[in-house]
Amino acid sequence: MTQSNKNIKIILNRLIGPVLFVWISYSIYQQILKQPDLHSSLGYLKESFRGHQLWKFLPVLFLMGSNWLFEAAKWKVLVDPLEPTSLIQSLKTVLAGLATGLGTPNRIGEYGGRALFMRKENRMGSLSATAVSSFSQLLVTMIFGVTGMFILKTDNTDNPLIVFSAAGVFSIVCCYVYFHPARIISIVIWFPFSQKILPHLTILEKLPVTVLLRVLFLSSIRYLIFVCQFILLLEIMRVDVDWWQALWSVSILYLILAIVPSVALLELSVRAKAGILLFQTMSKNIVGIYTASTGIWLVNVIVPAVIGSIFLMKRKIFNVN
Repeated sequence: MTQSNKNIKIILNRLIGPVLFVWISYSIYQQILKQPDLHSSLGYLKESFRGHQLWKFLPVLFLMGSNWLFEAAKWKVLVDPLEPTSLIQSLKTVLAGLATGLGTPNRIGEYGGRALFMRKENRMGSLSATAVSSFSQLLVTMIFGVTGMFILKTDNTDNPLIVFSAAGVFSIVCCYVYFHPARIISIVIWFPFSQKILPHLTILEKLPVTVLLRVLFLSSIRYLIFVCQFILLLEIMRVDVDWWQALWSVSILYLILAIVPSVALLELSVRAKAGILLFQTMSKNIVGIYTASTGIWLVNVIVPAVIGSIFLMKRKIFNVN
C-alpha cells in the first residue's frame, strides 16, 4: 500500500463515521418534523407526563434496553462460531446496524452496518447470520400475528378467511425453511451469481437445531417486549383497551408492519395508520393511539439508532495496516 493510499484511508476512516452520524440525525429530525399532527401529539404527550400513569414510562425505557440486549445475544450466538465476540461488542454491532438501516427499504442496510464490525474476511459470512437473526424475528411475528387473527376472528366476522389461511400456510413454510437453512443453499446454487456467495453461506449448514431454537427463543422474548411496551404506552396515553384484545391486536399490527415493504424512516406513518384502524374499534382516543405509535417508534427505533450512529463514528471502515 502506497503512503498516499494509506493517508486517504485514514482520512476516510475519520470522516465517514461523523458524516453518517450527521446524515442519520438530520434524516431523523426531518422525519419527525413531517409527521402529521405533530404539535397535538407532543402536547398530548406532555399532558400524559403529568398523569398518574407516568411511572409506566420507566418499564418502557427499561424494556428498550432489554430488547436490544436480547438482540445482541442473538447476534452473539450466531456469529461466535465465525468470530467470537463479547455481548457489549454485539450490542454495538446491532445498534450500528439499526442506524445504517434507517434510510433503506426494509432496513436492508442493517446487513452492511453489522458487517462493518466484523473482520474483513468474515464480513460476507456475517450476512448469513444477520439473515437468520432477521428471519427468526419474522417467524415469531408471523406465528403471533396469525394466532391473533384467529383469536380475534371470533369477535370479528369480517376477518377474511382467505387472508388467515394464506398467512397460516406462509408461516408453516417459514418454519420449515428456518429449521432447514441448508435448503437455501440448494436454491441459491441455481442462480448465476451463486459461486461467489456459496462459500459465505456455509455458516447456514453448520447451524445446529439447538442454536436455531435458542435464537427463536430470544426472538420470542423480544417480541413479547415489543407487545408489553406498546400496551404500556397505550395505557399512558389513556387509550382504554382490554389487555387480551390489545395483545392480539398489537400482534396483527406487527404482522402488517413485517409484510408491508417500507423504509424505517417512513415506518411511523404506516404504524400509526394501522394502529388507528386496529384500535379505534376499542377506543375513540385517536390522538392517544397515534401518540403511542409515535412513542414506540421513538423508543425502539430512533433512540437506539442515534446511539448506534455514535458507535459508527468511532468505527474504522478501512484497514490502513
